[in-house]
Amino acid sequence: MKMVPVGVSARHIHLSQAHVEALFGQGAELSVFKPLSQPGQYAANETVEVVGPKGSFGKVRILGPARKRTQLEVSRTDAFTLGINPPVRESGDIAGSAGILIKGPAGEVTIEEGVIVAARHIHFHTSDAERWGISDKQRLTVRLQGERGLILENVIARVSPEFALDMHIDTDEANAAGAKNGDQAEIIG
Repeated sequence: MKMVPVGVSARHIHLSQAHVEALFGQGAELSVFKPLSQPGQYAANETVEVVGPKGSFGKVRILGPARKRTQLEVSRTDAFTLGINPPVRESGDIAGSAGILIKGPAGEVTIEEGVIVAARHIHFHTSDAERWGISDKQRLTVRLQGERGLILENVIARVSPEFALDMHIDTDEANAAGAKNGDQAEIIG
């Protein structure tokens, strides 16, 4: 059996260093609240408000460290609340995606693109992928074994020597299956 741990991603944002400073003040740096499953990644103490045409969310967690480009990841349900229609994409693929207003304690930033619904994916360390015969960008079928178990198709394999084995789904997908952080999912195809 090819079992992988499940990580449920709530709405969150990745900021560029320029946007960290625009939102939190000149010279501002993100500070670590807690480490995440992927090496070197962390939930920051800092949060922002995101504002769409119809609604907003306060206290949206920033994930660090700072990235090259700002990206907000939301569930489809979150998108309805905000009044936007972001595409389902892999992280980093933000060309032509939705925009949003971001507010911090020292300022605000409007991004014209950068809001996505993250495509479900599994991070594989290179050794795990090799052991199971899985290649980067391969589409997988995975069984979630929650209270209302589901089979998910088109789960993208992301392979790197910098990754730790972990499946990422959003809150809509987790709620549909009754799944939670730390559950196990089975790669079935």
